[in-house]
Amino acid sequence: MVHRYQNNGYNIVLDSNSGSIHVVDPLAYDVIGLFEDHSEEEIIRAMLEKYADTPDVTEEEIRETLADIRQLKKDYKLFTKDIFAEAAPNLKERQSVIKALCLHVAHDCNLRCSYCFACEAAYKGETALMSFEVGKRALDFLIEQSGTRRNLEVDFFGGEPLMNWDVVKQLVAYGREQEKIHDKNFRFTLTTNGVLLDDEVIEFANKEMSNVVLSLDGRKEVHDRFRVTPNGKGSYDLVVPKFQKLAESRNQKDYYVRGTYTHYNRDFSNDILHAADLGFEQISFEPVVGPESEDYALKKEDLPQLLAEYDKLAVEMIKRKKEGRGFTFFHYMIDMTGGPCIVKRISGCGVGTEYMAVTPWGDLYPCHQFVDNPDFLLGNVFDGIKNTEVCDKFKHCNVYSHEECSECFARMYCSGGCPANAFHATGDITGIYELGCELHRKRIECAIMIKVAEAFGPSTY
Repeated sequence: MVHRYQNNGYNIVLDSNSGSIHVVDPLAYDVIGLFEDHSEEEIIRAMLEKYADTPDVTEEEIRETLADIRQLKKDYKLFTKDIFAEAAPNLKERQSVIKALCLHVAHDCNLRCSYCFACEAAYKGETALMSFEVGKRALDFLIEQSGTRRNLEVDFFGGEPLMNWDVVKQLVAYGREQEKIHDKNFRFTLTTNGVLLDDEVIEFANKEMSNVVLSLDGRKEVHDRFRVTPNGKGSYDLVVPKFQKLAESRNQKDYYVRGTYTHYNRDFSNDILHAADLGFEQISFEPVVGPESEDYALKKEDLPQLLAEYDKLAVEMIKRKKEGRGFTFFHYMIDMTGGPCIVKRISGCGVGTEYMAVTPWGDLYPCHQFVDNPDFLLGNVFDGIKNTEVCDKFKHCNVYSHEECSECFARMYCSGGCPANAFHATGDITGIYELGCELHRKRIECAIMIKVAEAFGPSTY
């Protein structure tokens, strides 16, 4: 599959199956678009007619362009076949181990964000804090289920995990003890809204947390619309100085400012740039996912503006990097030479198979977005996984289990998308969240364009 697009003055051609990317002149761009469905003579006639007023475009040049394209095809860099489709069903049978847990140490929160998927952190149930005993058993369960894998990941999540900070510290200490006994390495991460962030937390996080995720939605008026305390007061002024201190204390590495944009800030690129202007160099912003009936939900008619915002952001990021003010935007991080292995590209994040969420009571779910849905209860950390049928469904969930993905150029960059978003949008983990797909395709186009700009400089076309 070949995808052609124009962005910021560049003519870009992506061969989806091989991953090859080509930056071409307008003639080659047009010829590639006709190559598969037209004869060479038809292409030559069409190009001579289109470029009749361009003296440099001659029949000889067109034939040379055609010869170059034939060579690229011969070299498996253009119009390549999909060689992975037949292997995809075998992924379901692969022997996977659990390598990561999301510990819900607090089903409670000191903010009341109305767009929260967890129903303001209670997950449609009662508020609760995880005990050390449950957390300890969760770490033991992870070690037991990890096989020979040495590197394990644990995210302290909520609600707001700092509301159960003493247990977090105890679990980290216990994990460090078990590393030595079982020859494992724990990579702990923390996600926080920042309300309870203080010097002691920052010092501990800098010592023990491989990554810290900081919830900030951008400009003050945007952040304070949703991220409010129980008395309705915005949290921007309270958390921003703390986040800035933490980011600087970590030398602007190993953290993310993570925002959510909604129907109310469709100009979200301004919120990302605002975060950068505050001094944050690691930034991630996600589109809100919620019922269409909610006033904050993104709608199909929002798409033109949202897509334009991603283009605007990409151009501004190129400019700022040249000025020495660059920053990293999560969705524009793309490895053009390596990247994830093909199994990862096909099968995705490992939700429900390699990655699971643990509630304060020790119940296991495929990920945090399925918590408290009884259909997705997998078991618990004390008795193990009992609902293997659901696990098998997630094993089968890959880019080839989505029929709609077969004609999508970005499929090897998203692995079929988020099963949770698909479920909430369609009722099926192998469904398609169409709005999310549109946004993801645009992000991939922008990410590639940024790499092209870094490699080739300003476009000459």
